[in-house]
Amino acid sequence: MEPTAPAILEIGLVLLAAVAAGWVARRIGLPAVVGYLFVGLAVSPFTPGYVADPEQLRLLADVGVVLLLFEVGIEVDLRTLQREQRALIWVAPAQMLVTTLIGAAVFVALGIEPIPATVLGLCVAFSSSVVVVNITRSRRRTTDQPTERAMLGWAVLQDVTGVVAAAALLAALTIGGRPLGDALLGLVAFAALALATARVLPRILGALHGEHDLFLITSVASGLALAGVGAVAFGVPLALAAFVGGLAITESHAAAEARRRLLPFRDLFAVLFFVAIGTLIDPGDLLVGLPWLAVFLGLIVVAKSGVAYGLARLVHVPGRPVQLAVGLGQMGEFGFVLGSALVTAGVITGSLYVALLAAVVISIALSAVAVRWVKGPVPEAAPPG
Repeated sequence: MEPTAPAILEIGLVLLAAVAAGWVARRIGLPAVVGYLFVGLAVSPFTPGYVADPEQLRLLADVGVVLLLFEVGIEVDLRTLQREQRALIWVAPAQMLVTTLIGAAVFVALGIEPIPATVLGLCVAFSSSVVVVNITRSRRRTTDQPTERAMLGWAVLQDVTGVVAAAALLAALTIGGRPLGDALLGLVAFAALALATARVLPRILGALHGEHDLFLITSVASGLALAGVGAVAFGVPLALAAFVGGLAITESHAAAEARRRLLPFRDLFAVLFFVAIGTLIDPGDLLVGLPWLAVFLGLIVVAKSGVAYGLARLVHVPGRPVQLAVGLGQMGEFGFVLGSALVTAGVITGSLYVALLAAVVISIALSAVAVRWVKGPVPEAAPPG
């Protein structure tokens, strides 16, 4: 038997199990990602029964989250947002700031150091772009088009503004033992590389426009390579570097084609990512971290959905503000990435990290279901001028 055969078999069986669990989850009214997370928990080393190779799943998850966030970065269309959702240009960053500050204050009051507490607040402030997209494309959705556009635009702007803050905060933590000056210099150097990529890569993709296979391979390989260079050479977390790589080509003529080609793979990337999250949840640590879980969920409801609702009402964001706030009321990919960086650096405990992961799971499930139940009134249009 070939030495790689068991690994290939295991990947195939885990993906098939995830498909089955996702199908069951949808049949009982839950989002498919809940099924993926359940499969990850079932094959994790913390539960009885079959245990998948954690290193193999971790590698697949890293590839999945890198490609997923690279694709999310490509999805950003700032020109369209500025033209059609101008109010969101400042409202979404304002929500990020307010939610982060409230979260930071709460975590500091509970004994966390200021910088890790601020990163945890930022984890709460991010929504899941993947989940928001699924909400707006679900066959069971009750959202109208203005609410869907506002929800998507808000989530995208969260990613754009939050990734800058995340990179700066992680540099301030000097994760990896590097001096702060070196960490900041690495961020600046990576930003310069991303800008150079933004000028060169679209031309390469434009030249490959008629070569469908080469276009797709170049797009994916560029995302992986830029993320890898950012992590290895400049100390930028893989997922953040991948998102920036997607942003690097989002304003080019090749971006629309890259979006269309990569879209069918989004779900595969998401399956790998969410299955891997499930493998990291230790039920023992979760029992210890239940108070932290309550804190995370409370912040999501009050400091995130509550703030989003208030801002949406204040500036008359088109759509239904209650449904918009509930649709944004979950933690997501960046929360996982930042939490992983914190626990790797040893600045938060394992029980706090597992509570964060559980908050991601629970908030995704509740948000995706509750958004179909709530509508609320449509606010009056903002006065002209």
